Order: sequence, then structure tokens, then C-alpha cells
Amino acid sequence: MPELQQLFYRHCKYILYLLSIYVLGWGFTEYKSIFMGLILGTSVSLFNHWYLARKTNRLGEAVTSGKKVYSIGTLVRMAIVILAVYIAGRYPQYFHLVSVIIGVMTAYAVIIIDFFYQKVMKPRNK
Repeated sequence: MPELQQLFYRHCKYILYLLSIYVLGWGFTEYKSIFMGLILGTSVSLFNHWYLARKTNRLGEAVTSGKKVYSIGTLVRMAIVILAVYIAGRYPQYFHLVSVIIGVMTAYAVIIIDFFYQKVMKPRNK
């Protein structure tokens, strides 16, 4: 599954660029709680994306070797998101709740934008 690894590394690179922009926004603007929420949510999103990619690789290896796989970790990923939302609710002076939720959705937005760029916008070699 080298294609999956290439996709993951490309998505990881884009998400890390966004995280660096969020850190700059946190450092240079007065919207500290909003950017901290985006940083927390995007970090959780990156972790969930990494965890899903790892579980998907293990699933592929198990299928090719004939072993059984019981889960791809949905409950763990949901629990991490619930923990992030709990932290934002517990410390509203540091984390903006809506920003955390938007940050959690960042990996999905990156995946969709990358898909459209790779399939629609990128020039095809003929």
C-alpha cells in the first residue's frame, strides 16, 4: 500500500502547514482562544488521520495474510474527539469550542481538497 502512505504523507504535510499558520495566528493576533482551539482540533484531526492510516495498513496486511481484523479503531478516534471537546468545554478561557470542532474536521477538508486537486485540477500526462 505505498499509495496510501504517499497520500497520508501529503495530507500530513498540508495539515502541518495549517498548524504552523495557526501557531503564527496564536502568536501574533489577539484571537488566542480561537487559534488554540484550531490547534487542538487540528492536532486531534491529524492524530485520527494517522491512526486510521495505520489501522488501514494493518487491515491490508491481515487480509493478504489471511488473518482476521476486528476493528479499524472507530471508538478510539471518537473518544479522542470527545476528549478534545471536553477539554475545550472545561477550559473555555483557553480554547474556543467552535474552533476545536472546525479543527477536528480539518483532515477531512484536506482530504477532499487534495482529492479534487489530484483528480480534477492537476494536469494529466498523456
